[in-house]
Amino acid sequence: MMQKPRIKDVAARAGVGVSTVSVVLNNVEGARVSPETRERILSAARALGYTSNPIARSLRTRRTQTIGFVGDDIATTPFAGRMIQGAQDAAWQAGYLLFLVNTGGEHALERHAVRALLDRRVDGVIYATMYHRHVEIPEMLGDVSTVVLDACPTNGSVPYVVPDERGGAAAAVGELLRAGHRRIGFATESLEVPAASGRLAGYHETLAAARIPADPELVVAEHGDTTGGYRAATRLFDLGERPTAIFCYNDRMAMGCYRAAAERGLRIPYDLSVVGYDDQDLIAPELSPALTTVALPHYEMGTWAVRRLLELIRDDPEQSAQGHLMPCPLVRRDSVGPPPR
Repeated sequence: MMQKPRIKDVAARAGVGVSTVSVVLNNVEGARVSPETRERILSAARALGYTSNPIARSLRTRRTQTIGFVGDDIATTPFAGRMIQGAQDAAWQAGYLLFLVNTGGEHALERHAVRALLDRRVDGVIYATMYHRHVEIPEMLGDVSTVVLDACPTNGSVPYVVPDERGGAAAAVGELLRAGHRRIGFATESLEVPAASGRLAGYHETLAAARIPADPELVVAEHGDTTGGYRAATRLFDLGERPTAIFCYNDRMAMGCYRAAAERGLRIPYDLSVVGYDDQDLIAPELSPALTTVALPHYEMGTWAVRRLLELIRDDPEQSAQGHLMPCPLVRRDSVGPPPR
């Protein structure tokens, strides 16, 4: 069997000392190695198929080049799975390996998972949730660099990233205003969660900026699913003067709104315009007509969380626990038109 190439083989091929090879392959900051020498060493390593020993490297650098990713139901949720992809891509590009644990929301399993990751000396942890809400992070995470993904830590002790719910709602309502609508309903979620309050605030602020008086009867709260959307739309249609457009809390509610509109003989977008939120792959582009909606930036949030975590791991002097709002872009399709005459 061929012997695995060693660091001294790389040094011999590149014509430099072993210590110089070690400095280059371990990306030692501040090392005085010319670009030409660095490239010669890297070329020699590639030609020989040399790979460093991660265990030896971790003993030397006191880092394992690994990140723990603890989530509740993210791995089993199709539209939130892009957070994992974004985190994994960012970690891989930085030379880190991502360890994923899906706890299903079970606190006992979560504690066990966090302890197992810490025992394996991960350099940092991403603590993620399936949807935007307030969370208490495990006390054990106080021993390691941590970033919260898609949630706000109740104690404000660590950095976090969440969607800009207010800005996304403003984009949705602004799209309806530009189409000429002035009587715009909002089918919202009845649960008290940050996404619901943020989207409601964006709805009110955008209408106020357009000098459209608030009308409480145009805001209807139901459960945030297809049935809830159907019920909310039905209540809005039963008003003395129905809205010409409806902004829905999410795409599932928009799907229920479509059904209610069809039962009333209302054609989208000719008689009624509809905008959703989430941009779920299995809903928004598949509805007829395809749904104009606001995308949740799951991939971008996953990427941001890992990059911020790496800054903490590398002893960034500005390790603030500040939160970051990730923009939610509008996705235009075919469900918005001018108001009916």
